[in-house]
Amino acid sequence: MTIAVSPSQAEASPSAKVSRVGVLLVNLGTPDTANAAGVRVYLKEFLSDPRVIEDQGLLWKVVLNGIILRRRPKQKARDYQTIWNNELDESPLKTITRAQSDKLAAGIADRAHVVVDWAMRYGNPSIKAGIDALMAQGCDRILLVPLYPQYSAATSATVCDEAFRVLTRLRAQPTLRVTPPYYDDDFYIEALASSIENHLKTLSFEPELIVASFHGMPTEYVDKGDPYREQCIATTALLRKRLGLDETKLLLTFQSRFGRAEWLQPYTDKTIEKLARDGVKRIAVVMPGFAADCLETLEEIAGENAEIFKHNGGEQFAAIPCLNDSEEGMDVIQQLVMRELQGWI
Repeated sequence: MTIAVSPSQAEASPSAKVSRVGVLLVNLGTPDTANAAGVRVYLKEFLSDPRVIEDQGLLWKVVLNGIILRRRPKQKARDYQTIWNNELDESPLKTITRAQSDKLAAGIADRAHVVVDWAMRYGNPSIKAGIDALMAQGCDRILLVPLYPQYSAATSATVCDEAFRVLTRLRAQPTLRVTPPYYDDDFYIEALASSIENHLKTLSFEPELIVASFHGMPTEYVDKGDPYREQCIATTALLRKRLGLDETKLLLTFQSRFGRAEWLQPYTDKTIEKLARDGVKRIAVVMPGFAADCLETLEEIAGENAEIFKHNGGEQFAAIPCLNDSEEGMDVIQQLVMRELQGWI
């Protein structure tokens, strides 16, 4: 028996829809505004995530709501104001991540059925908004790209947590893939080394050594099995080999500690202070764990740590930009995405 299907029925049929593949770049997040109110909203979402602060018990909630969210937003808002993109009224992280998304889309424009978008884990645009937008354009398969070279539960894993939370509310779920950490991939190490070499050529001085500063985390998290520290060590070792530097000329440190718990060491600020006091006059700092410049690189390293170095006797300090949407940076993202899309395109 033949069943006739009207044109209107065919148009409404899921099988008649164009099937596309979505790529969603995801970075950590940013306040929507550079004032205390905007920072407070952002910090509350960020610090309420059990992947970031594992003990979300009553004591932490009292500390968070009674102390941190009363005092810290005003202070951090001042920090954000020093780096804010006033022209677009947004943080540099948002500006750069959008540019990475746009350039990736242009770089793979010959793949007409691939749609590229971007999101933030905390703040806006949200992961939910990104997934919804891709699905609205007919994407039934989505490649999730956490923009963290080194894996940690507090970064990569929480991106996945949020994406799957979004999927739990969908009856017709897209198929989801997640890119793996790329801390030891040849194209990433080469991009880092090339970026460092090119930037050093622009300086008016020759650094006596380079500090590779990664975002820190509580030591307890690593003790529980997080592979983050080992991946940072691996990245640094490969970068030393590629640049032809030993452990005295390319140091590994960890920045951005928070609270009273012991964090991964050596600490970036303490190391830079000691270097200056020991007579080192010229250094450069690179941040290999950040795919885009943000508060932690532009204000903490290029601002605070440069001041620490000079205050303690250092003379010349250079903060090497992150890969961002540079040619080297986009080569990393595009190679990663195209590799992980195999079988879908």
